Amino acid sequence: MTMTETTTTTAPLTMDTALLARLTGGLGDSKSLQKLCADFGQLYCEFLPDVFQSETGLTLQVHYHGFESGLMTDLIAELGENVALSDGQLRNWSPNFVLACGNGFVITLMENLLGALPETIEEPIERPLSQIELDLSQMVFEKIANVLRSGINVAGSFEPLLEKAHNAEDRPKPEEDHVDEFAVSIRMEVSLGQVTSEFFLVIPQKALLKTVVTLPKSAGQGGRGRKEWQEQIAEQVRRSQVTLEARIRLETLTLNTISRLVAGDVIAFQDKGDVMVDVSANGKDLYRCEFGRAGDRYTVRVKDNVSTEDDILQHFMT
Repeated sequence: MTMTETTTTTAPLTMDTALLARLTGGLGDSKSLQKLCADFGQLYCEFLPDVFQSETGLTLQVHYHGFESGLMTDLIAELGENVALSDGQLRNWSPNFVLACGNGFVITLMENLLGALPETIEEPIERPLSQIELDLSQMVFEKIANVLRSGINVAGSFEPLLEKAHNAEDRPKPEEDHVDEFAVSIRMEVSLGQVTSEFFLVIPQKALLKTVVTLPKSAGQGGRGRKEWQEQIAEQVRRSQVTLEARIRLETLTLNTISRLVAGDVIAFQDKGDVMVDVSANGKDLYRCEFGRAGDRYTVRVKDNVSTEDDILQHFMT
């Protein structure tokens, strides 16, 4: 009889991810997290309204609405699509935290800065932010980050570093070798006029658990005033790429004739002399132009301004 020798290999034991994180200071207990998140909530409730009041003259109401604990990637995904985000870091505190702000707040803030009365602004529809609105959200994130820095006890006086703001739908997916970590998502409700939205701080628990939140003696965040906010928005509008559209009036035809047009039929311009063209952008008439040609390209020559520069800027900022 032949005996078959068998060898049993024991797989190495792997420690539970949550247990390992707890042992290495990357996952806190519910009581500790609750206190720290509430401290951050108090910080923002007391000082963010002062920052906006002093710089824009606008009255905000900010309320703490709790927190969620989980893996950082999951917490960011759960914020949904109707938010703008910015990745940040603060030296000697955390190399990676995320700020998020409801798009509705940014849209409403833009309308207020452009002179609309708060009581006349209605809840905006859910949509991604335009590039100009993303630039404004970057300014909002700077204020949120500065309040954050003023309330945490870290060595040195370092400024938060923020990546460019982006819509949730444009957020890149984590790399395949990305190692996730436990974090908290601190939820703050913010009201401006009749519109209520939210902003969030997504902070790794490894940094949070080492944090001592202190309330500064005064808001004193520095920064720009309302006029400078508006000027920066206007400057961004001036640098924006705009698609122009040209409309040429054609001769009047009966509906019967139009319905019988086939390939090869010719429709004449309405103008018999110089052919005039209406040039517009984003639904706004800008210029009356003369139709022409330069080399192998058709062109228009500006003959008259339909809108003033201020009218054009105001249109593209709303």
